[in-house]
Amino acid sequence: MSKLLLIHTGGAIGMAPGPKGLTPMRGLVESALSARLPADMKLVANVFSPLLDSANVGPIHWNAMLEAIRTHPGLPVIITHGTDTMSFTVAALSQALVDEGRRVILCGSVVPLGEDGDAEANLTLAIDAATQEGDGVFLAFGGKLLTADGLVKHQSQDTVSLRTKQNEKLDPPRFRTFPERRLAILTLTPGMPADFLSAALATLDGAVLRVFGSGTVMANPLVLDAIKQAIADGKRIRAVSQSQNGGIIPGYFAAGAALWDIGVENGGDETPEAALIKLWLN
Repeated sequence: MSKLLLIHTGGAIGMAPGPKGLTPMRGLVESALSARLPADMKLVANVFSPLLDSANVGPIHWNAMLEAIRTHPGLPVIITHGTDTMSFTVAALSQALVDEGRRVILCGSVVPLGEDGDAEANLTLAIDAATQEGDGVFLAFGGKLLTADGLVKHQSQDTVSLRTKQNEKLDPPRFRTFPERRLAILTLTPGMPADFLSAALATLDGAVLRVFGSGTVMANPLVLDAIKQAIADGKRIRAVSQSQNGGIIPGYFAAGAALWDIGVENGGDETPEAALIKLWLN
């Protein structure tokens, strides 16, 4: 008998009405998935305790997912997860599992199971996808199977709230699990105080810097000095564009030349989430 591994982390898909609103309910996802599996397939369930709102998912939980996946070699995997940080988790797993030959399907919903929404269809799609040939990390959502690279959440409540921005080839990472690092995504804004940027970078081991357009920065020497000092201190700064499409083009505008002169990394067309994971794993 074949087997399928479920890693249930939480999220709206496994919630039910409670006294104060929707709350996670153990057994809901497991039962719904078991009822939809082919007759010759057995479910192996790994359920987080406690179940998490995806706002609370981070590196320690990505490591827990990776451990569960690697503890069950050869099994196709479905991970149920909330949508709010789905793009981070998909980026984390897709980069950490490069060349390991695993097929991992993430799945979530805007409306919980049993509420006449999108959960049942997404779960059925995830099962169909998990039982297909080929490796890789995918998201079953909104009637589509989306590739992991460049996944973004572009709508906060719609049942088609996630989409793939790009599909780039991933290289094997230096690390296969997430080490302890203080990393964050910082966004340049007009008039940003240089001392704020300097203070933020001082607390971090590295950062993704969302710059303007195709790779420009304000002509404020104090801002550039804050970035330069962080790099001199051994901190990696990886730039991505605030624009959702088009990416970074070093050298296109003179207003961005200073970034590359001081050693900022070019994130190209990466999403902020993908760039953050690269800082963690490389």
